[in-house]
Amino acid sequence: MIRFHTLRHEQWIPRPLDEVIAFFSDARNLGELTPPWLGFRILTPGPIPMQVGTIIRYSLRWHGLPVSWTTMIRRWDPPRRFIDIQLRGPYRLWHHTHRFHARNGGTQMTDIVRYCLPLGLAGRIAHSLKVRRDLEAIFNYRHRRVEQLFGEKPRVEVQ
Repeated sequence: MIRFHTLRHEQWIPRPLDEVIAFFSDARNLGELTPPWLGFRILTPGPIPMQVGTIIRYSLRWHGLPVSWTTMIRRWDPPRRFIDIQLRGPYRLWHHTHRFHARNGGTQMTDIVRYCLPLGLAGRIAHSLKVRRDLEAIFNYRHRRVEQLFGEKPRVEVQ
């Protein structure tokens, strides 16, 4: 039996939609949002045009083990959304939807990751013991980093 899991993360960003989507449209910024403990590197030479069919290769270290990961942009509908899927990597299935919409003078960003682990029962056990918590830690790091990058700009007082 294949067990699919869903991780949903929402964040309001105090910046206009066009500024936020411009940042997320540049694959080089993925490294800015990935926790340093993963040793993340983009292997695809740049510039990387973000469009349907774009393939991006990465390397990282997951609990000390080297992991190669290849994703493809399956859907590209800026500024509303884009979807990437895993072509090669640690998951049996990885389908990540990134949604954006203007809200309250800023941008509402929603990530929905649908994923499935390999290895049947062993994968289900790994998910309950470690994988879910690891993914939540990665998205919590990303949340904090987005707050740092897009937080309120300091106001300059004229004297």
